[in-house]
Amino acid sequence: MFAGLSELGISNGDDLKETLTNCTEPLKAIDQFQMENGILLPTLQSALPFLDLHGTPRLEFHQSVFDELRDKLMERVAVIADGKEEDRYGKLEELLEKSFPLVKMPSIQPVVMQVLKHLPKVPEKKLKLVMADKELYKVCAVEVKRQIWQDNQALFGDEVSPLLKQYIVEKEAALFSSDLSILHNFFSPSPKTRRQGEVVLKLTHMIGKNVKLYDMVLQFLRTLFLRTRNVHYCTLRAELLMSLHDLDISEICSVDPCHKFTWCLDACIREKFVDGKRARELQGFLDGVKKGQEQVLGDLSMILCDPFACNTLALSIMRNLQELLSQESLPRDSPDLMLLLRMLSLGQGAWDMIDSQVFKEPRLVEVVTRFLPAMMSVVVDDHTFTVEQKLPNEEKSSLTYPIGLPDAFSRYLLNNRVACEMGLYYVLHIAKLRNKNALQRLLPALVDSYNDMAFSDIFLHLLTGHLTLLSDEFGSGDFCSVVFDGFLLTSFSRFGCLVLILSCCSEPLKELYTQLTEKLEAHKKSPPPLEKSPSLDMGLHPVAVTQNASVPTTSV
Repeated sequence: MFAGLSELGISNGDDLKETLTNCTEPLKAIDQFQMENGILLPTLQSALPFLDLHGTPRLEFHQSVFDELRDKLMERVAVIADGKEEDRYGKLEELLEKSFPLVKMPSIQPVVMQVLKHLPKVPEKKLKLVMADKELYKVCAVEVKRQIWQDNQALFGDEVSPLLKQYIVEKEAALFSSDLSILHNFFSPSPKTRRQGEVVLKLTHMIGKNVKLYDMVLQFLRTLFLRTRNVHYCTLRAELLMSLHDLDISEICSVDPCHKFTWCLDACIREKFVDGKRARELQGFLDGVKKGQEQVLGDLSMILCDPFACNTLALSIMRNLQELLSQESLPRDSPDLMLLLRMLSLGQGAWDMIDSQVFKEPRLVEVVTRFLPAMMSVVVDDHTFTVEQKLPNEEKSSLTYPIGLPDAFSRYLLNNRVACEMGLYYVLHIAKLRNKNALQRLLPALVDSYNDMAFSDIFLHLLTGHLTLLSDEFGSGDFCSVVFDGFLLTSFSRFGCLVLILSCCSEPLKELYTQLTEKLEAHKKSPPPLEKSPSLDMGLHPVAVTQNASVPTTSV
């Protein structure tokens, strides 16, 4: 407990023990020890007997004085560090040299940690001693840990890893939440609200203004994204940058080439729409990538791969297509649409670009010249039929709703990720419009989608929320057959039976399945009331005949 006192020339318990062992008059030796090691204030000696008269132990008095002096010293350390004196850090280093031998003393340790905290560059020798001692490392301030982490990537990774895992768990919990509707879904929270999450705030605090630590976190995110293909790491990459932006950490924001692009895109995500002005700004950033700096496209693609960015781009594309339809304009003639497709394509190709290290924007020729015309024909079909249904009966034609889809539409839905994403969001668009006919036409086509994107957690989450708008339609056997037999249940034959899923899936999914079965049981119709049995009036009192009603036991 008193290790280090002897290094500073201060007597400790061992010295007192030795003195008492070798002296002939112990009381005088104790008085002498107290005189030499007590508070060196002449006027205090005559006052101490008064404390004795009041029954105040000397230990209690000295401890209170010590606590007061320690607090004053810690305040003074902060004042010196915040001052403008040129030698302020020299003074703190001098104090560190004198106090560090006592760092293991619980009463002195806060002072040492305060000095370490306020030194922008702690001597390397002291950092190594702190890092080597688990207890000291645990209690030291994050300002000190940053200086340790920046030269110890593995140690920093150990600190960050649990936070990254927690972040993914939280995102997946949000996707599997049963609190789902068209108005409240995974994409409902605003970007600023999401940045107030525990993980983002902790990571922001751990990084501080340290560019090296920020680069390490980005490298962790890229590595995990490549290893798992989990797009939530892309979300965290954008959220982390914007969290630092919110705190005006210019030391980092000014050196991240994606900062202004992410800032502009963040505003679009907040509005869930890319307007013309911001579209031109975003295009300026993309066009501004100079030769030799193409690697920036890797980071930009990762930011655009963020599901919140993809959602905003896809919604903007749907809105743009509707506007083109009303204007009777061709999609390829719309520069805003071409830019939205360009960014969506860049985001969808993020994994391939980072993995291959080939930093080139994907080509969109086939999407524009082959898929878009096919998709617009589907959009026109739906629009025409909707308008037709609103006409008075005498003005209606014999138009029937088309059943099939253009071959190019189905083919690109299967073979092109950008086309598939557009097709999926068009399905969400028609579901939001409660267009039952269009859903019955399109849902079966989603069974064969690029990389099974139609069965991804995010799309199924959104589709489920949108289908709540068509609750009345589920009374139709044909509609249920299309939704369940024609689409949802096909995933079981593709990915395994329901029993296997429930035995291997995550706990949130099991809980959702349990809630679903309970709700279905609650909504089962009660059996019809039993009719009274006819009495047999044979001079005897009528006897009630008990009948057993059969209850359906078919599993859902």
